[in-house]
Amino acid sequence: MKLIYLLICFSFSFSFGQEEFTEYNQYILNTNYSLEMSPISGGQFLMGSPLNEKNRLADEGPVHRVELDSFWMAKYETTWDLYNLFMSRNLDELQPRFNSENEVNIDIDAVSGATTPYVEMSFGMGTDGFPAISMTQLAAKKFCQWLSAITGNFYRLPSEAEWEYACRAGSEKAYSFGDDPKELNNYAWFKDNSDNKYHKVGLKLPNNWGLYDMHGNVSEWTLDAYNTTAYLKASQNLNKNPIVKPLKLYPRVVRGGSWKSSNYRLRSASRQASSKQWKKQDPQIPRSKWWHTDAQFVGFRVVRPFITPTVEEQNEYWNN
Repeated sequence: MKLIYLLICFSFSFSFGQEEFTEYNQYILNTNYSLEMSPISGGQFLMGSPLNEKNRLADEGPVHRVELDSFWMAKYETTWDLYNLFMSRNLDELQPRFNSENEVNIDIDAVSGATTPYVEMSFGMGTDGFPAISMTQLAAKKFCQWLSAITGNFYRLPSEAEWEYACRAGSEKAYSFGDDPKELNNYAWFKDNSDNKYHKVGLKLPNNWGLYDMHGNVSEWTLDAYNTTAYLKASQNLNKNPIVKPLKLYPRVVRGGSWKSSNYRLRSASRQASSKQWKKQDPQIPRSKWWHTDAQFVGFRVVRPFITPTVEEQNEYWNN
């Protein structure tokens, strides 16, 4: 009888372990904010666009093989509902106590918060269920640090390679659904159908891995510095979990295209570089490190790696 009991316990433990890497909804202090996370199994893929892809640009090649570890990615772009929690910081005093089983144990009071913008940053396009926009990469990283502190799970921005891998969802075509841009109306908000504004997240079809708005709606921050020759250097070898670490403020990479973009900018391999011109209308001196007043097309989504990084690595992801 004892042997049967032990076998049942072992079988249950094994099954639980096998099911750990599954979809989940990240509650924040027992409240549902629709932060739904999809498991993205690691593997290899061809990053970049081939020479024969229509409307490709030189910075998308050469195509090179990349290998990635598994991670979770948010199904939806980060909404104002979530981002305003970080902005207001009303939840900070409710931070759970230290727990040795958490992936992250940091004092939330030590996490810098974005300053209040001088204008309404949705620019009248909507907030309830709409993607947050115009934050700098630093602000997006600090949101990830704050989210990690309040939940105990480690969150960060995706690398450029992780973003493209998740966007493609196994496809080697121009878009996750194929090569025909006429199909974009089913999957994306972009220049042709957006009515010159962003839209609520999740209204279009998801890609094959259950991720919404990877094409269009708002462009999304990644961790990487933008480098036109990065792919040329990477093409010599198999690249494992690559990140082009930033050494200066500009330029850095955003992906996916937005409600303002032409269809070719929504391709899975398309890259865009950040610019100091994104602060052109900022009247502050010095200009804000938290807001890009002229980037009303830029947002982000979060990832959580399956293998939790060290404390030192966590801090580099949030602060570089």
